[in-house]
Amino acid sequence: MSSALLTAEATHNLMTTPAPSMLDALYDALCTERRLLDDLVLQMRRQRNAVGSDDIDSVDDSVFATHRILATLGQARQRRRQLNELLGGTADMPLRELEARLGMHLDDRLREARQRLQASAEVLSREVGMNRKLLREALATNTQQVRVLSGEPINPSTYAAEGAATPTSQPRGLVVNRTV
Repeated sequence: MSSALLTAEATHNLMTTPAPSMLDALYDALCTERRLLDDLVLQMRRQRNAVGSDDIDSVDDSVFATHRILATLGQARQRRRQLNELLGGTADMPLRELEARLGMHLDDRLREARQRLQASAEVLSREVGMNRKLLREALATNTQQVRVLSGEPINPSTYAAEGAATPTSQPRGLVVNRTV
């Protein structure tokens, strides 16, 4: 079989033992992603505190830091995707399949790194949910305050408010057929 025709699946079947350097690189990639997710959790908390104290500058700083961390996280995930392929998996192989893919070659440090990364992802997901809720509420409150300050009604409507219509002498809503 030509080496040029090897697919990822064929490479996996031929590779019985991953190189220790490959497992070290995977461990480092998992730890790097976890550290970045933990940094994002800290930024979510800072952002929530800044919104709570109406500190616009701190909100802006946290948004900038979040974008910077997300860019770095994208690079770290790309690195892990490449390692997944080199280990015989697919680029988008979920973390939960790592153990099945590596089998007995998944040592305790890799298992622990995978579990910590998954735990950090769950914490980040909860933090993002809390921030979304808080930001929606803050936006609604600010919108209401702007309406009050500008004199707009709090609940704008296209119809006249109840009791606000002025009576007219002509009946309203009457359809007249003038073709007769």
